[in-house]
Amino acid sequence: MGVKVKELIEKEQAKRLSLRLLAGREGLVREITSPRIQKPGLLLTGLLDELHPDRIQIFGAAEIGYLKSLSVEKLSRSLSILERSNVPAIIVTKGLDVPSFLTNLATERGIPLFLTTLTSSILIERLTGFLEERLAPVTTMHGVLVDVLGIGILIIGKSGIGKSECALELVSRGYRLVSDDVVVVKKIPPSTLYGMSTELIRYHIEVRGLGIVNIKDLFGITAIREKKQMDLVVELIKWDPDTEYERLGFEDSTYEILGVELPYLRIPVSPGRSVATTVEVAARNQILKIMGHYSSRIFQQQLNDSLRGFKKVKV
Repeated sequence: MGVKVKELIEKEQAKRLSLRLLAGREGLVREITSPRIQKPGLLLTGLLDELHPDRIQIFGAAEIGYLKSLSVEKLSRSLSILERSNVPAIIVTKGLDVPSFLTNLATERGIPLFLTTLTSSILIERLTGFLEERLAPVTTMHGVLVDVLGIGILIIGKSGIGKSECALELVSRGYRLVSDDVVVVKKIPPSTLYGMSTELIRYHIEVRGLGIVNIKDLFGITAIREKKQMDLVVELIKWDPDTEYERLGFEDSTYEILGVELPYLRIPVSPGRSVATTVEVAARNQILKIMGHYSSRIFQQQLNDSLRGFKKVKV
């Protein structure tokens, strides 16, 4: 799925990009399929012929100045490069005077032609950020996403294992809910995952025996987040006395989402065990790991040093 050109002049994007449509209104239904932006530059001189038809073309002072300096014959040859392509849109930056030949081309070919007061560098930065987010790979997952101490934790597990109850207890401790039940995950290049809720269930959480409650209404605006970067995956599993669980933490496991591997923990659930406390400690431990402090590895090193010292004394 692409982004329709008309979205560039809708809602908050109209302010951020400062775009004004000059010609080619019928082309607003065209789709942008690449977050990359192209400045034609040398293409207009004929030295290069790799114009990317899926990219928005940015005309700055250099491009406009060069085109205005051409003879009629050379200008026709340069514009033919754009005529042969099916670019989604053309944007002229810095509030430059748009030459009539460019307006005529946009009108004849149905190419949306915009003017902005922004410089090319600022426009490209803002436009690329918007397109990367809108065109990012996306998937949905069954689970709960919470923000604990700034760590985005995706809690997964079988239905009825206690994911929502764990999230509710974390919220009551002052942490924040992002999404319950369905988490929409987007991959922002190169390898950052963001989770958010769908519009329909935003701010809501389902608690068995209690029903559906609105976290924003119950706990206030500070108890929710619209979206959060995902840093850790925690899977709640039913306690099985015959199963071996990680006890020392020497080995780090990962969980793959959209080709990105996140730190992964499996936490057994049993009566009398505070899952929320364990998840909170996992968040604190993850902060230490991000800072380069691995408690289990330090303990392992101390244990190895102690054993080596014991052997020397014994000898």
